[in-house]
Order: sequence, then structure tokens, then C-alpha cells
Amino acid sequence: MATRPKSSVVPFTHHAEGTGVAQRVTVGGDAGHVVDVDTYPAFGGQDASPSPLSYLLAALSSCNQVTASIVAAELGITTGAWTFDVQGDLDTAVMVTGAEGNANFDAVTVRATVETDADAETFARFQAETERRCPVTQMFQRSGLEYSSDWTNAPLG
Repeated sequence: MATRPKSSVVPFTHHAEGTGVAQRVTVGGDAGHVVDVDTYPAFGGQDASPSPLSYLLAALSSCNQVTASIVAAELGITTGAWTFDVQGDLDTAVMVTGAEGNANFDAVTVRATVETDADAETFARFQAETERRCPVTQMFQRSGLEYSSDWTNAPLG
């Protein structure tokens, strides 16, 4: 007997085609967004588009902002401008040379600054709840890499 999916489950799909290490991804859905992916020459690419790893880190910052916007509305927080600086430290030996080990990032650091009207206690709850509910943050945290984040509450402009 097939399991009935929960009504809250949304499938995210895409179709990709490519040659060499370059790829064009068409995102599923009515909008038909297209994303081009390449990589650095050291990995066989032309650096004509962001690498998959760059997109992965971009997904981390943008998913945090989307999730935080939902959490802010629930907490009654007004937000303004956002900035993110994300760094992923990757030892390429496994991917490039076939060395034994883990091909994952060794560490990922997120530094976020968001303008809000929240007090310190509410902002701490806002950050914690955002990271708990953000699917991409959870993928990173649960992968076993060293994950750290530092969020700054800036005065609403």
C-alpha cells in the first residue's frame, strides 16, 4: 500500500542537460527559471557560471533569509536590509585526486546582519528558530561538518 504524502509536502524538481562539466538547469514549475552551472578551470570548467558549490552556499544564505522572513512575521518582528557572508572550507583532495576521506566541506561559516526592531532576547529566538526551520541550514548542520553562524541585529533603517 502506497503511503499518502502529507498535504504540506511540496516537490521541488528540475531538469538538467550539459556537456563536460557545464550544465543548464531548468527549474520545475510555471516560471521556467534557468540556471547555468560551470566550475573553475582547476576542476575542468571554464568558470563561465557559478560552480555547484557556490550555488550550494548561495542556497544557504537565501534559504535563511526566506525562512527568517516567515519567522519574523510570526514573532511580530519588522526586518529591513540583510547581508550575508558565507564561507565554505573544502579540501578538494577527495574530489580531485580520489584521496580517502569525506568530500564534504570541512567547515561552513555564516555571518548574517539583519536590520530589525527586535530586542536582544527576541532576536536570539528569531535566529534560533530560523536555523531550526531552514531546510538548507539543517542539511549542513546534520551533515557532520563544522557549522558556525554569527547573526548581528542592526538597527532598523
